[in-house]
Amino acid sequence: MATNRLFNKSSLQNSKKESLTLKERMAALGNLPAFFKMVWQTSPRMTISNLFMRIVRSATPLAMLYVGKLIIDQVILFSKTPQNHDLTYLWELIALEFALAVCSDLLNRAISLLDSLLGDLFSKHTSVQIMAHAATLDLDQFEDSVFYDKLERARQQTVGRTILLSQVMSQLQDLITMGFLAAGLIAFNPWLILLLFIAILPSFLGESYFNDQSYALTRGQTPERRELDYLRFLGASDETAKEIKIFNLSGFVIDRFSVLSDRFYKANKKLALQRSAWGTFFTLLGTAGYYGAYIVIILDAVSGKVTIGELTFLAGSFRQLRTLLEGILTRFTAVSQGAIYLRDFFEFFEIKPKITAAVKPLPFPRPIRSGFTFENVGFRYVNSKRWANRHLSFTLLPGEKLALVGENGAGKTTLVKLLARLYDPTEGRILLDGTDLKEYDLADLRMNLGIIFQDYIRYQMSFSQNIAVGNIKEKENDPLIHSAAHQSLADQLAEKLPGQYNQMLGKRFSEGVELSGGEWQKVALARAYMKDSQLLILDEPTAALDARAEYEVFQRFSELTHGKSAVLISHRFSTVRMADRILVLEKGELIEIGSHQQLLDKNGRYAELFNLQAMGYR
Repeated sequence: MATNRLFNKSSLQNSKKESLTLKERMAALGNLPAFFKMVWQTSPRMTISNLFMRIVRSATPLAMLYVGKLIIDQVILFSKTPQNHDLTYLWELIALEFALAVCSDLLNRAISLLDSLLGDLFSKHTSVQIMAHAATLDLDQFEDSVFYDKLERARQQTVGRTILLSQVMSQLQDLITMGFLAAGLIAFNPWLILLLFIAILPSFLGESYFNDQSYALTRGQTPERRELDYLRFLGASDETAKEIKIFNLSGFVIDRFSVLSDRFYKANKKLALQRSAWGTFFTLLGTAGYYGAYIVIILDAVSGKVTIGELTFLAGSFRQLRTLLEGILTRFTAVSQGAIYLRDFFEFFEIKPKITAAVKPLPFPRPIRSGFTFENVGFRYVNSKRWANRHLSFTLLPGEKLALVGENGAGKTTLVKLLARLYDPTEGRILLDGTDLKEYDLADLRMNLGIIFQDYIRYQMSFSQNIAVGNIKEKENDPLIHSAAHQSLADQLAEKLPGQYNQMLGKRFSEGVELSGGEWQKVALARAYMKDSQLLILDEPTAALDARAEYEVFQRFSELTHGKSAVLISHRFSTVRMADRILVLEKGELIEIGSHQQLLDKNGRYAELFNLQAMGYR
């Protein structure tokens, strides 16, 4: 029932809110120039070739109809005179019509091929653009559901807009063809064109209305579509299979998916039935108009105003014009709808990062002289009233090992994200050697930080690549990769693998090997050693390691970070006590600071947490 309420209140209200007026849909066509620019950037040569072939193809219907008229008139002329005739001209006309038919078919196939190839390239081009732009955006934007809706709609356009590409190209081709045919028709009877437009207009307006409703419904359903995708992932993924089986969750997930899917089906079915009913009515009107014009042409032929050849030419031209005009008007509504969807695509690119490089950025200092200083720093997530961190004031000295301690949700990881400028403070400021961190070159800052978060990614790539992501510019530097693996003790693991450093990790691809949690942690830890960082930040770096492995890793870590600054986040006090100073956080605020012994002597929050953990070993 919860899912039902969610869909009814969210999607249906959003559908009404997102419904667009005719004026807005016409204005959406203003997105097409930018769309054409993107198509051109994808492949100028293919775009020009496609347009040229469509222009040539657009002239063939009129040419074939006219040649057909000449053939019929010639045959009728011969039938009225029984004497022997020279058939050379007739055979030439037939050969010409055959050549036009073959040319038309070849052009259709070539155009279809180019549409497919250009569409694939366009999909790749736009997907790359989305990934490149997403890489420039701030971390907190990815943690906002409104942003995710925009991202999801933009992703959908990378595939859906390849259809728009073909539609727009076909629209141009048909408009040119219609121009040729209309010119021939007007020469005989201009009123036929007016009758044709009147017959088609109701169908065009109806399609415009229902395309508008379809867009509104689809846009309003975006959050629920993301939920459906998530439920699909839960129900059929190697990452979730264990818990789904252990907790017997398959029925719950399937039921939730089915309820939400049924809501989608019912909403879409209602719109589809309305569209079908009205579409049938409008088609009947169009058919009546067509046969009205057809009767006019026949009466002209009976009265002798036109020849039989001209009758076939006019009837064929009118029939093709009707089909073309129906297609153009119907496709126009589809193109305008596609242009509306383009708004979703371009809206994503209008999102700009708040964390940007300074106009004249400073290089990261080598070496760090006075360290990082937090001055009354506070941070609050977007659309949140709760402070993740508040009133943080401390200094991380050069070469100092600092540990962060606190219960889950105390703000430890947020603090290190502020240090790495993944977030900027909501209040206060962070200084590096007395200068605001915002004044330093952002890329240079992050090159001097080696960070491993507790939710590190297990890349479905080779062992070597999994380490190289720590400094991807050095992905071909095998000595550096091997050195980083040695420093994190991951080299011992590589030696045991069948493919060693070339071994694929994970089960997503063939011949992949899955590692244990502790083994993955050593691989992830090696990433931090891929750069000559002046500051190492490790967030729960040994949570999945056994006691011996943890001791070995930190002995190595202590040796390798000599003279460098480091920040450790850990719930294990055997790790924490190695730090020069320890910061104790609670509800985002700094409540204690000092060495391990100083904090024990103080008998405060740190001592309480330490003793609670120590009791577990007694």
